[in-house]
Order: sequence, then structure tokens, then C-alpha cells
Amino acid sequence: MANAKTSGAGMTRPNLSPLANLKYDLPAGLVVFLVALPLCLGVALASNAPLFAGLTAGVIGGLLIPLMSRSSLSVCGPAAGLTAIVLAGIDKLGTFENFLVAVVLGGVLQIVLGVARLGTAVYLIPSSVIKGMLAAIGLILILKQFPHAVGYDLDQEGSEQFVVSAEENTFTMILHAFGRLERGALVISAVSMGILVLWEKTERLRKLSWLPGALVVVLVGTGLNILFRKAGLPIALEQTHLVTLPAYDGVSGALGQLRTPTFAAFTNPQVYVVALTIGIVASLETLLSIEAVDKLDPWKRNTPLDRELIAQGIGNAASGLLGGLPVTSVIVRSSANINAGGRTRAATAFHGLFLLLAVLFIGRFLNMIPLACLASILLMTGYKLAKPELFKKMYKLGWDQLIPFVFTISAILLTDLLRGILAGIVVGVGFVLRSHMRAAFTVAKEGKKRVITFKKDVSFLNKATFIGVLKRIPDGSSVIIDGTRAEFIDQDIIEVIEDFQLSAALRGIHVEVRDVRTKENARRATMASVSEPSQAHAEART
Repeated sequence: MANAKTSGAGMTRPNLSPLANLKYDLPAGLVVFLVALPLCLGVALASNAPLFAGLTAGVIGGLLIPLMSRSSLSVCGPAAGLTAIVLAGIDKLGTFENFLVAVVLGGVLQIVLGVARLGTAVYLIPSSVIKGMLAAIGLILILKQFPHAVGYDLDQEGSEQFVVSAEENTFTMILHAFGRLERGALVISAVSMGILVLWEKTERLRKLSWLPGALVVVLVGTGLNILFRKAGLPIALEQTHLVTLPAYDGVSGALGQLRTPTFAAFTNPQVYVVALTIGIVASLETLLSIEAVDKLDPWKRNTPLDRELIAQGIGNAASGLLGGLPVTSVIVRSSANINAGGRTRAATAFHGLFLLLAVLFIGRFLNMIPLACLASILLMTGYKLAKPELFKKMYKLGWDQLIPFVFTISAILLTDLLRGILAGIVVGVGFVLRSHMRAAFTVAKEGKKRVITFKKDVSFLNKATFIGVLKRIPDGSSVIIDGTRAEFIDQDIIEVIEDFQLSAALRGIHVEVRDVRTKENARRATMASVSEPSQAHAEART
């Protein structure tokens, strides 16, 4: 293949420039647009914000951010993970226009974080948590979209929260959905899922990589419902089960829906509290999403994270100025982009362009699409994110990987995305520290002799474990503490050794210490040895 590169184990990387991949990116962008449209409206509705604010954020996430971002496959827009923050922020600040000031300031904070090169902080998050997040989002899609697939459209599209209302949660909704089945939705969902499976399994159809199965699903599902209506069949779906895009009177009508910030709110201290929350949470969600998308990328491209924060900050500042919701990189839309065959940032830009055109000109045509079609697409996306093979793989990696993975999934399912991730990080970091403490030194037993060998680094985190080992040494035995392999030994550990040497004599324990000193002591010793000739030379000159 011309202009091809080889990466990995003989894998051929095609020319990944936007112009060379229009036949892949254009249909992928259309699929992402169809998925994103109800999600933008659903997030706005769940946030108690104007519906147009969700569409505005979607357009900015699709058209503006790709111009500055270097992420090839990430799709940005209003995120379900921020709905609680937006809802509380609007309530705290009194009006949506006051809240827009906080969105602008939150964007400025993201720019500052990017300039300060804090984007790489995401690398500190354990891989098991990232994989748990992906699997949890996949399971959420399956659980949340099943009711839509069978025609029970009570929950808003894009919702990720476990508790839907005082009477409903994710699991009760599924139970209630079985009692409220819509035959038309069932037929359309069954046909849609059949098409998607055939597109995956049939080699001849797989070769049509420029024509995503998801796009065929939307066309066929919409056509079926129109046919049901024309034939006067009772299974035809009503508008409550279709996409519902607000109608605007052309360009002038859409422009009239734009909101602007009330800049007098700058004097309100609560604005800065909300802005800080938006900036930090949106940055965290974006960085986690980007890290996950890079793992899903078939060509394993790496996104510059600091630049991504700057791009997101500019996007949020623009969204606030134009009356939009906060935007982040969103894993659901990004996964749909990857599954639809998107290859470059052009797919994201096309999705934003289609959103803009839909708002301005073609809303009435989109209102003919059954939600069951879109639910089928998201069900397949969810399955790909939470495949059984992933759970088997994590099990084989051991408890240190499996427990944070499962805990992250459980926490996200039972709360929401942000709280679940934070809980997963705490557990994941705990297991990382536990592994570090175990790997810092080894204990070998030879009769009454104990040999404690320090590894590369021994810090204060290992203090409790080390003291426990010393306490268990039998009286009258012999101990060798070997630090020759260690590059750094914390002063806390040095003091523990010194205290042990004093108490060992009372217990009849013989202690031999080999090369145990801190890096600072070693540095001072080296400096002293270097400075002695210099001092002698200076004295000679004097």
C-alpha cells in the first residue's frame, strides 16, 4: 500500500491523513451525529438547562475542539457525567446566564492546567481503573438502552445515573420495561441488531468499511416505521418513541435561542466555586476518556494531553460565551466513532457539522428516527466495551488487577461515572501501594539466619511492613540487612534499622548491615571526597 507505515508486530498502518480517509470519516461522522443528537438533548434536559444549550455544546465540541486537539478519534460534547454539577450549579447561581460565566471561567482554568503541563497526571491512574471505567460504561449502555430498545422511553437519553427518580433506578426500569413493551420498537430493534451482527460476521459486508452498519440500521429502522404508518399498522411508533429535535424557524430562529453570560456575576464568589468544580471535573473526565480512547485506537496513536486540556479549555470558554453546556471528551460517542470506522479528526468535525445543519435546516427529518434504532447501535457499542473476554483477561492477571477493576465497575453502576471513577482510583492506588510495599524488599530464611535484601527504592511507605518483619525475627538468631541493591533508602527506614540494632542486643540477635545509607548521605560523601582535593589545592595556592 502506498504511503503505508509498519508499526507493532508487523501491523501495517495506512495513510492516516484526513484527506486520504474521507470515505471512512464522512459516514462515521454521520453515525456519531445520529448517536450524539439525542444525547445532547438528553444531557441538557437532565441538567435542567435549555435544550438548545446541549446542541450548542455539541456543535462546539464537534467543530471547534478538533481544530486544536490532536486526538484522532475522541468526540467531544456535553457529558452525562457533568449533569449533577450543571444542575447544582444553575440552582446555586440562580439563573442559567449566571452559570454560563462559570463555564467560561472553568474553560480558562483548563487552559491554565494545560499550559502548566498537568495533563500527564492521568498516567498516575492505574490501568485497571481505566479498563473498569470502559467496561462500566459498556454495561451502563446495555442497561440504560435496553428499555429504549423495547419502547419504554421514560429515562432520558444520555443518563448515566443509577437513581432515575424516587421510584425508579436502572434495574427497576428494566423490570418495568418488560411490562410496557412496544411491538413496533421490538421489531425495529430486532432487525437493527440483526443488521449489526451480520455486518460484523459477514466478510463481504465487512469489506464495505466505508458504509457503517450503524448507518444502515438508522435508514432501515426509519424506513420500517414509515412503512408501518403508511400501512396503518398499530405497531407504528408515535413521536414519543422517536427523536424529538426542537423546531426552529431557520437560521434566525436558531440564533434567537442563543443565551449569553451575565458578566455582572463575576462579583459573585459562588461563580468561582462552580467554575473550579467544572474545570477540574471536566479535565479529569476528558483525560480519562482520552486515555481510554487511545487504548481503543486500532493504530495506537498517543494524544498530547497538555494540548488536549488547552483545546478543551478553549472549547468550554467558547461554549459558555455562546450559551452552551460544559463539554468534555465523551467515551460513548468516541467508541461509536471507532466502531463506525472513523480514522481521523475529520470524523469528529463532520459530526459537528451535521449537528449544526440539523439545528438549522433538517430537524423535521431527524424527528422520524426511532429511538429503538439508536438504542440498538448503543447496545452493540456497550457489548464491545464490556466483552466477556475482558473480564476473563482481568481475572487471569490476578487479584491486584481484578479487584480495582470490579470495584470501579460496581461503583460506577451504583452511583455515577465521576464518583465511581474516584472510588476506583482510591482502591486502585491502594493496590499499587500494596504491591510497591511488597516489592521493596525480600526476606530469605536459612535456618536461624534471616537475609533482608532491599530492592531499588525503600520509602516510608514500607516502614510498617519492615517493622513487622523485624518484630517476627526469633530471639537468638542472625540477621543480615543488605542495601547494596537499593538506589534510595528513606531516612525513616534508616532510623528503624538503628533502633533495631539497639534492641537486637537485648534479644541475643546478631545484626549485620551492608551498605544501608540514604541517597543524601551518599551524595554528601561524594561531594566531600571531591571537595577535599579542591580545598587542598586552595590551601596550597594560599
